[in-house]
Amino acid sequence: MMQARGRIRLYRTEGIVLRHLEYGEADRIVTMCTPDLGKVRVLAKGVRKPTSRKAGHLEPFTRVEVLLAKGHTWDIVTQAEAVQVFIRLREDLRLLAYAAHMAEMVDRFGSEGEADAPLYQLLSLSLSRLDAGDRPDLLTRFFDLHLLSLEGYQPELFRCVVCGKELTPADSFFSVERGGVLCPECGQGRDDVVPLPLGTFKLLRFLQRREYNEVKALDVRSSSLEAVGRLLDRYIAYHLESGLRSAKFLRQLQAQTDRSR
Repeated sequence: MMQARGRIRLYRTEGIVLRHLEYGEADRIVTMCTPDLGKVRVLAKGVRKPTSRKAGHLEPFTRVEVLLAKGHTWDIVTQAEAVQVFIRLREDLRLLAYAAHMAEMVDRFGSEGEADAPLYQLLSLSLSRLDAGDRPDLLTRFFDLHLLSLEGYQPELFRCVVCGKELTPADSFFSVERGGVLCPECGQGRDDVVPLPLGTFKLLRFLQRREYNEVKALDVRSSSLEAVGRLLDRYIAYHLESGLRSAKFLRQLQAQTDRSR
């Protein structure tokens, strides 16, 4: 909603804080995902001062309602009120790492200034499910595949990306460069593919096509999800032309968990 106050134009929006960057002596540049404006970067003046009333409302992974004033470089946060604070995500390092992965995915793939309500809803629901105790590795791979589909990077899992024929469940191959699965015949002997075992192939297709309530009910081994994760990390890194920092951190946490068992 726009309204005039002299030359200042104000508008209100809801958003989820993805990250922030310190700016000047007491300010922060806050990156948010919003339903009606896509990804936005706004300036929170004085938010690092001990007396700031906005500070606790603009922490990462907080769903917040903000009143913004149009500015020259960045729009300015004039009011901020938390709508949903995901407490568990701040208290558990492992959950924090998964939340950071989701936020980084939205930050890297989301478009600035373009309405993207489906992406916002996916992030909001995923953070809520993570905070509520849903299985984080399963939820995150569902999130990855559905974000890729929403943003136009959906990997092809149902037709061979070389010959175009419909794929049947079998040990196959995957090419990040070609954007999907190759049938056994087309993938054999190529150096630009990786093997795609049947179990990983079936899990990828299930995660991509099914609703979350069906996915949530899956009883799947951690090792199977790790295989899906490694493949998706390579696919995502190819399209972003760099790996995700959060993916590396998640791998380190997983290695620590494996060593402690």
